[in-house]
Amino acid sequence: MADADLVQADNVVAAVRRLNARAWGITGGLLFGGGLFAATIFLVVKGGPNMGQHLGLLSTYFPGYQVSVVGGLIGFVYAFVIGYGGGRVVGTVYNRMVG
Repeated sequence: MADADLVQADNVVAAVRRLNARAWGITGGLLFGGGLFAATIFLVVKGGPNMGQHLGLLSTYFPGYQVSVVGGLIGFVYAFVIGYGGGRVVGTVYNRMVG
C-alpha cells in the first residue's frame, strides 16, 4: 500500500509542477497588449504637438498602428499575438525542462 501512495504522490507533484502553456500565453498577451493600449490611450489623452513620436515608430513593425484610439486597438491585437507566443514558449519550455 505504501508504494501505491508514493506513486500517487509523485504523480500529483508532477502534475502541479507543470504549467498551463495556454494560460501563460493568454496572460502574456493581455499584459503586452494591455500595456501598449494603455500607453497609447495615455498619450492620446495627454495630447500635445508631438504626441507619441517614439511610440509611433511601432508602425514600422505593426502596420496600421498609430497613436490614436483605433491605433491602440490595432496595437493591442499585434502585442497580444506577440505576448501570447512568448508566454506559450515559456510554458512549453518550462514543461519540457520539468518533465
